[in-house]
Amino acid sequence: MVNLKALILLTAGHFVTDINTGALPAFLPFIKDSLGLSYAMTASIILVFNVTSSVIQPAFGYFSDRWSGKWLLPTGPLIASLGMALLGVGPSYAWILPFAALSGIGQAIYHPEGFKTVNFLSERNKATTISFFHFGGNLGFALGPIMATLLFMHFGLKGSLWFSLPGIAMTVIFLATPHWKAKESFSTRQAREAEKSLSLGKSFLPMGLLLTAVVLRAATRLGLLTFVPFYFINILHRDPLSAGKYLSTFLLAGTIGVIAGGPLADRYGYKKTVLLSLGLSSLFLYLFYFTSGTLSLIFFSVAGLLIISSNSVTMAMAQSFMPQNLGMASGLVLGLAMGIGGITTTVLGWVADQWGVTLTLQIILFLPLLAFLIFSFIPYPAAKLSPLTQPSLRSQDELCGWISKQ
Repeated sequence: MVNLKALILLTAGHFVTDINTGALPAFLPFIKDSLGLSYAMTASIILVFNVTSSVIQPAFGYFSDRWSGKWLLPTGPLIASLGMALLGVGPSYAWILPFAALSGIGQAIYHPEGFKTVNFLSERNKATTISFFHFGGNLGFALGPIMATLLFMHFGLKGSLWFSLPGIAMTVIFLATPHWKAKESFSTRQAREAEKSLSLGKSFLPMGLLLTAVVLRAATRLGLLTFVPFYFINILHRDPLSAGKYLSTFLLAGTIGVIAGGPLADRYGYKKTVLLSLGLSSLFLYLFYFTSGTLSLIFFSVAGLLIISSNSVTMAMAQSFMPQNLGMASGLVLGLAMGIGGITTTVLGWVADQWGVTLTLQIILFLPLLAFLIFSFIPYPAAKLSPLTQPSLRSQDELCGWISKQ
């Protein structure tokens, strides 16, 4: 059984936190023009955000696994929103970077504890439960660009100050309700005992391949979010609202994908679902690039649906590989791997400065195919882990469910 009230509250917190993540790329063209930045300097804002929001997430995951980290849940949305609110009033590049870092820290605070708590809310169909939690984040991510664009059009860069209101409201709701204080389904001590029967050597390779594929998938998504606005505004000479429409449609389609991906994976298999999403993503991205008008928007939306649909699945797989450290697993997948993927935006920014945005976008379109090839080598479901486990258990995820029932 799922604690539905707790899941809805956690999902709402995820929504508010990730509004800021989605808004940042949409603000970049305006910040670039206002401060006279190069493409590389503009992309480095994404780098700073991703280092603080993603790369340090495993540290918060480590903390969450070993000590009580419930206070992280009401704190994360507030800090993430505050950083984004200050971003538009930064008088120089030197101020923009710490404000982006502050918003990123809010992201890093919320996600590991959120994903760990969600894991405890359901013993079966974990990908489905995680996909519901992911839905809130992706919905916020999708609404962020259009919200940022509209606020800029009406208030200029100072319109970013409005982003503080959702964060304050969400923190008040967390503090006023007890449902987010969900109990863990099994203790850390029990999980560590379970780890004694697991082969770390067998887990290292699949986890490494999984993280590499996630890096490439994240590089694709963040690369598109960063450079598609520049492609539309500077190459195709479209208005900023048109670029915002493409980004929001891309991300809104992703909310459908993330909801569909979890149930499909629980029914048809985790690995098959991920491979299908990665393989088709490159196809539809190329169709988007070589078409125009409504057809181009449709292909771009389908690509957005496919790319994000595997997020919940890879998270469930990572947690099954590391059942003794659910917060750390969440931090590695959503944090470190996706953060490294985000770091590639700086490299892509350098490519854009040297050879143009068009070539940069063409490189991005190829990345999901490379992720597909790497992911195909992951041995999943895992083989039987130990004679101590029941014969029917085929993965560490199932082992955790069996332990929680003892």
